[in-house]
Amino acid sequence: MDMETTGSKDHTDPRPDVVIAGAGPVGLMLACELALRRVRVVVLERLTAPDETIKAAAVNTPSAEAFYRRGLLPALAEVQKEALGHFGSFMRQRQAAGATPVRAAPKFAGHFGGIMLPAELLDASDPGFHDAGPAGDVGLVPQLALERLLAERAAELGVVLRRGVELTGFDTADDGVTVHLRPVAGAGGAGSAQDGHPSGEAAREALRAGWLVGCDGGRSTVRRLAGFPFPGTAPEITGHQALVELTGSEKLGAGWNETATGIYAHGPLPGRILTVEFDGPPADRDAPVTLEELQTSLRRTSGTDVTITKVLTATRFTDNARQVPDYRSGRVLLSGDAAHVHSPFGGQGLNLGIGDAMNLGWKLAATIHGHAPEGLLDTYTAERHPIGAWVLEWTRAQIAMMRPEPHARALREVVRDLIGTVTGTTYFVKKISGVWQGYDLPGDHPLTGRSAPDLELADGSRLAGHLRDGQGLLLVLSDDPETARQAAEYASGYAGRVRVVTGRCPSRPELAGLLVRPDGITAWAAGTGAWRDGEGVGAEAGSGSEAGSGSGSGEAVVSGGAGAAPGRTTGTATATRTAATDTSTTAEPGTLDDALRRWFGAPDGAAG
Repeated sequence: MDMETTGSKDHTDPRPDVVIAGAGPVGLMLACELALRRVRVVVLERLTAPDETIKAAAVNTPSAEAFYRRGLLPALAEVQKEALGHFGSFMRQRQAAGATPVRAAPKFAGHFGGIMLPAELLDASDPGFHDAGPAGDVGLVPQLALERLLAERAAELGVVLRRGVELTGFDTADDGVTVHLRPVAGAGGAGSAQDGHPSGEAAREALRAGWLVGCDGGRSTVRRLAGFPFPGTAPEITGHQALVELTGSEKLGAGWNETATGIYAHGPLPGRILTVEFDGPPADRDAPVTLEELQTSLRRTSGTDVTITKVLTATRFTDNARQVPDYRSGRVLLSGDAAHVHSPFGGQGLNLGIGDAMNLGWKLAATIHGHAPEGLLDTYTAERHPIGAWVLEWTRAQIAMMRPEPHARALREVVRDLIGTVTGTTYFVKKISGVWQGYDLPGDHPLTGRSAPDLELADGSRLAGHLRDGQGLLLVLSDDPETARQAAEYASGYAGRVRVVTGRCPSRPELAGLLVRPDGITAWAAGTGAWRDGEGVGAEAGSGSEAGSGSGSGEAVVSGGAGAAPGRTTGTATATRTAATDTSTTAEPGTLDDALRRWFGAPDGAAG
């Protein structure tokens, strides 16, 4: 079997822990997250090379934060710089052709149903935009470039990517999954005749793994074979997106344009076009997109005689909107478009899938390593399904106001008026950027359940930099040695799962500490005095007074260095650090001890 191991708790077993179907950005991101936590991963992809078809053009704030927390933001910033250069070329080409000049917006803001959001009306003082740090400045990242970066990162982490093979079926059992695969005809991939193996039936392979995750797109084979229900609404549009060479481009309006026959977009890349027609879905979604088909659609929607001379890449899309009720069935899980499909308007699809991968990766890794608390993997659906459902509704609403009929156009004018205000633009940008997203977690602090703020500490480090290894983070905002000792004791039973960093944060003096999950979500937060008074740190006062002695022997990183687990302390702050063999969750909901156990299991469990 042509695979490497990426490491896991059983180094003698050559089988992968997880097989991922699909090497798009979601599958690759999930593979990186698992490999970061020493899980052996094999990714299967039927295409022999990355798909060069034009796709999503931007990432939202939660996605940018995810890449930032894994050290990829500088590379994304370079990609954005290149994308802005392409936009400059587009503007110069239009100017040279005598078209109306296009004014560059001061910052990318997005659109809602083709109505551009004016960046100059965005209220930058809104608190929702303040906590992302440098990630808030990165957005224009095309999907193709992102896939290349993630493939490189996956290779660095030891992920095995097998191209030119397709999943044909699988068998599930209580302890794992047997995946059946075969080489794609003429692919020359692993197990094919070009590798010295016979082709056809003899080249079929059975790959045994612990888990299978379908990241294989909107028409997922894994979803279909596993029998996941896929309820939703049927499509009513035919959309095209393409990169082309054309003459008469100066006759086209830049950006999004509504007409009596539909909607079309031109730019921000030279030759990039998009059309939307409301005469039903395509008769054959899988038929090749021809030059004649694109030209007919562009002429019909734009009302011009523009001529397409060459097609570089092209794709069709619809507004089919569906979502599986549960993202897991036993040892088979779904992520990205395999779990939910919708129209591409608002740029939500890629970002929704990256969020799925970030949420699932550390939870599945903890389950594989045996230290996940009961029910952890079930929180994947519980947390991600509501956000997916919102995206489906958000895209349906855009379709409703894009229709070329009087009622929809009347609604469109109402929305346009709203967008023309500071409040309206700010509302829509917050929704599109994803800064509103969060999970309903125990605890009363406003940061709980939200993406952790990228705090800058007094030593110059930032919170995101302490999440690169995929562990959880207990951030103690104090330079008091006794507080640092208490924090080290709290994390002493979570070596390899939670690191402790102590230091001051001059810009946020009201915060005493944060517990941040590996996906960057704040699991617990407390205000000044929490460590001194035990407020929100331990369980109910006196609930475990005999547990004041620290019995953990794990290692914690304190102020950038390694420290041994401390000994006995007093006070409510340590009242619930029970013996290492105690796996019960007795802490009061919303306390630090409860958050540690809820997300990272019992102290002194097997490290991941």
